[in-house]
Amino acid sequence: MNSKKLIYLDNHATTPMDPLVLKAMEPYFLNEFGNAASKDHAYGQVAHQAVENARAEIARCIGAEPDEIVFTSGATESDNLSIKGLAQMYAEKGKHIISSVIEHHAVLDSLKSLEKEGFEITLLPVDQFGQISIDLLKKIIRPETILISIMTANNEIGTVQPIAQIGEVARENGIFFHTDAAQAAGKIPLDVNEMKIDLMSLSAHKFYGPKGMGALYVRSHSPRVRLQSQIEGGGHESGWRSGSLNVPGIVGMAKAFSLCVEKMDQESEQVRVLRDQLQDAIQNELDEVYLNGHPKERLPGCLNLSFGYIESEALIKSLGQKLAVSSGAACSSANFEPSYVLPAIGVGPDLAHCAIRFGLGRFTTESDILSAIEIVVSTVKHLRSESPLYDLALKGGAGVL
Repeated sequence: MNSKKLIYLDNHATTPMDPLVLKAMEPYFLNEFGNAASKDHAYGQVAHQAVENARAEIARCIGAEPDEIVFTSGATESDNLSIKGLAQMYAEKGKHIISSVIEHHAVLDSLKSLEKEGFEITLLPVDQFGQISIDLLKKIIRPETILISIMTANNEIGTVQPIAQIGEVARENGIFFHTDAAQAAGKIPLDVNEMKIDLMSLSAHKFYGPKGMGALYVRSHSPRVRLQSQIEGGGHESGWRSGSLNVPGIVGMAKAFSLCVEKMDQESEQVRVLRDQLQDAIQNELDEVYLNGHPKERLPGCLNLSFGYIESEALIKSLGQKLAVSSGAACSSANFEPSYVLPAIGVGPDLAHCAIRFGLGRFTTESDILSAIEIVVSTVKHLRSESPLYDLALKGGAGVL
């Protein structure tokens, strides 16, 4: 593959590392290679200090305290640790957990695992835009409810949830609130105190940092959250997550997050303008193209469109080496699993199977978008020209939609 010819529009699957992040990490691969737990000598002390500086920087980015940041391998581990760890710690208080039908598999599968341990899970439905109902949330809370876990922004359609309202409901009822912020962090403002968040999962590679690096925010007071560790051996990270720390990854994650917060206002607007330019041009040039997700309360770079009368896999294959896009969740697309998010917002099976997710990011240019528009429009027109169903629809016959 000649990557120079491939336009990358799959930033919700992963983002390219910012060169400034790599530069910050480089010393800790070679010269400063110490183990952060080996504090008896200078190598370990330098590594330990780098970790603590990074911990403080990540905390600053979300309005937390440094000792509330636990380093993990990514948001998947953070989701597992927060949901299973809290449920097991507070099982005597209650065994009811509330989440939503469009959560990431890392949350949904963790909840399924807890069901085998006797926990009862209630999954909230979402509306046509992908948002939960605050009124319904209030109604299904029980005395034995111990946790609400709702993602900040959806990975397929980009819809942002009313996190501050959810946090308020949870706090009023004495329930812990966890949010998977993997897609939202670095793209929209997050403040764990203003939003009354008790646990938050983060992933570095979603905001121009290294893969295999994540963090979990764990509230230390008002209320204090305690967790049952899921990885034993050594007692690292306050005993919640054992294992030698990935010092270069931690340094890189902090640098990446800091850059995102610093650039957020300008970058979000820049990406949003390009996203709307892409959407408007495609919908002006093509008929039977539908937006999936909230028209406004959506991540700046996320655009999920259904192209009627075309299978998404056929479209992605036809785009070939010209455009890198996705049919939906990166974690599922490798297995060609159909989206469970689109049916949840009322998208019928035909349109759900012809959805494409475009993910714009920091390094997306206007030239990329202009080229993408030309590529997508010409490809869709070509595929539809070979579709008897589309031809039938043009003639006024009954189509698949």
